[in-house]
Amino acid sequence: MTHSYFCPCPRGLEAALAEELSEIAQHTRTLTVHNQVPGGVHCSGGLHDAWRINLHSRIASRVLLRMAHASYKNENDIYDLALEQPWEDWFDVHHTIRIDVTAIKSPLKSLEFTTLKIKDAVCDRFRDLYAKRPSVDTKAPDMRVVCFVDARNVTLYLDTSGEALFKRGWRMETGDAPLRENLAAGLLRVAGWKPGMVLFDPMCGSGTILAEAAQMLAGIPPGSRRTFAFEKFKDFDEGQWRAMKASIKPNPMPETPTIFGSDISGDMIVMTRNNLNQAGIPFDVPLKQIEAQEVKPPTDVPGILLTNPPYGERISMRGDASMPSDEMATAFFGAFSATLKQRFAGWQVFLFSADFGLPKLLRLKEARKTPFFNGALECRLFRFDMVAGFNRRGAAMPGKQEG
Repeated sequence: MTHSYFCPCPRGLEAALAEELSEIAQHTRTLTVHNQVPGGVHCSGGLHDAWRINLHSRIASRVLLRMAHASYKNENDIYDLALEQPWEDWFDVHHTIRIDVTAIKSPLKSLEFTTLKIKDAVCDRFRDLYAKRPSVDTKAPDMRVVCFVDARNVTLYLDTSGEALFKRGWRMETGDAPLRENLAAGLLRVAGWKPGMVLFDPMCGSGTILAEAAQMLAGIPPGSRRTFAFEKFKDFDEGQWRAMKASIKPNPMPETPTIFGSDISGDMIVMTRNNLNQAGIPFDVPLKQIEAQEVKPPTDVPGILLTNPPYGERISMRGDASMPSDEMATAFFGAFSATLKQRFAGWQVFLFSADFGLPKLLRLKEARKTPFFNGALECRLFRFDMVAGFNRRGAAMPGKQEG
């Protein structure tokens, strides 16, 4: 049986997710990728395809199975639609539930009331059938029912994922402002990084970008260390699921390192190492405690430098507490820019930041800027192409080699 799915993702990563889903679809005859919409991608396929996307997608936030789609005028129409759905075919009365409603340009007065109506409909359906009703658990539900309403239409989904897919099951510790794992994976894809290419994160924090890249290089699926809601569906075939996971072959170990990280904080380096271990990385990722403005290229081969630099209060943790944070930012990024110009010729540098004035602070012209959202925070991925020799100011010092 073919089902319709919607895979939400961080805004700005829709094209990257569509590309990733098309790659996943190459391993199955039944998955078809349809259109991108703001905030996600529509696709269709069998139930096994939902398993496959949950297991392999690094960019999707969830995999939502469409139960119903209809026009509506008020909350009672939505209640009736939810009451008609055969929830009992998918889960049992003893499973806990949670309802989430998202609306865009909807005439409904209260989303809380709409949420309550859907919950009542699901519970009334079970009560009519079994004289019992499922309990609500908003923290760790077995099943999530997701409702999306716009000006005219309502769509009901059953979430196959459970916890959001960016929760990979490996992250033990985080720094102050951790990047979500699916956003880090999306940045790697948009930056054009592929396993085997040199990657360096000089402000690695708790190591999210490094862990995502290292799992890709090792051939470890992002969902291999966690559980999913579909494992509690009725008629779930444990044997087939185990076979799907067992069919994954790890990639051969790299002979020389291609992924490198550093951070000013020794605690962050320890945290990154722990997270890489938890993520099952079977090879060494060289890590160094060093200030970003002091770094040198980790290899002779130019590669991709991708990082989420600190801003605001996170910069003030790096230096003289008596200095205003804007002065500190100017000094820090000025020094970092000089390092990039002098030492990273031939590299592509990608900086992900909510500070749109970053190129000005670096005194560099970006080759490209891609808009993204980190949660509700609008950000940019700035690309700078470090061309050999452009850092020389005229020919004031002929023959002098900048090191």
